[in-house]
Amino acid sequence: MIENRNVNILTDANGRRLVLINDIRFKGKRQINWDDVKQYLEGYVGDYYEITENAEHIFIGSELPEEYTESESRKSLMGANAKAKANAATAIPELIQIASNPTFEKTARKNTIKMRNTAGTSMMSVLPSQSMKKMY
Repeated sequence: MIENRNVNILTDANGRRLVLINDIRFKGKRQINWDDVKQYLEGYVGDYYEITENAEHIFIGSELPEEYTESESRKSLMGANAKAKANAATAIPELIQIASNPTFEKTARKNTIKMRNTAGTSMMSVLPSQSMKKMY
């Protein structure tokens, strides 16, 4: 488990829960150092987190750092979207916790293009991954 994270869960006027990341850990004027992000994500490996809505436990597997930082959709990200994805890594436990109607879908190559268009705006497209497994 990673300590010293400055992340909060808030509720908006419509009752939706949001994750607020107060500490921007991965900064860069031109590029994000994805090796630093990968090393940071290794701190989550082996941890369990619970989805509040349905009490499902999610296990973080050792594939997460590589999958998160080396995906085709990540490689196409630039600017603010790349920074958003990099810094979303600091809030993975909270993003799992507030997940609603969670599903796991194995995506085919053609679906990756659809996910790429929403990168940085909907981090849930990042989270359901092969390295996060539902525990029974």
